Amino acid sequence: MSDQVPNFQTIYQEFYPKILRYLTRVIGDKDEAEDYTQEVFIRVNAGLSNFEGRSSMATWIYKIATNLANDRFRSAAFQKGTKQTIDGELKEDIIADKNVWTEEVESVADQQLSRKEMNSCIRRYVDSLHESYKYIFILSEYEGLKNQEIASTLNLNLDTVKIRLHRARTQLKKKLGKGCEITPDGERGLFCDEK
Repeated sequence: MSDQVPNFQTIYQEFYPKILRYLTRVIGDKDEAEDYTQEVFIRVNAGLSNFEGRSSMATWIYKIATNLANDRFRSAAFQKGTKQTIDGELKEDIIADKNVWTEEVESVADQQLSRKEMNSCIRRYVDSLHESYKYIFILSEYEGLKNQEIASTLNLNLDTVKIRLHRARTQLKKKLGKGCEITPDGERGLFCDEK
């Protein structure tokens, strides 16, 4: 147990962008994810004085975010068909770079369009994963958490996380192979063309 309570402002600055990105990927709508992210940090601030350090700060915060997302998916409003958008996407700083296929420099607008199309296609397949695989996949592949951190975040044992992550990757690969053709596009790099 730590004698010193961590500074909320420091925690907020470090984790806010990470949690917003995570919840945007899980929920799919950036505006709604921002609301949930604010709620996460309200709960972090309220519980910070009781944080005992039995897990890492990251694990604790991701657990709060995951629990809020689960509550959302279980809510009556969501169950009645609240629309979940796929286009809730984080804007990233993108710099112009060379197309690996044509050696031409792409404009920032073309890169953004290509990446948005690719991300939207892949996101649909990630969203179609069973909930028990989806969270693990997002925490591992997008958030960069280690398997032990994921296990602590989701209250699972390490072997379960490894098995589910493997199954998530396998299912996603099959779904992408069946439903999507990812091909080089002379003007935009890679292009996702649904079958």
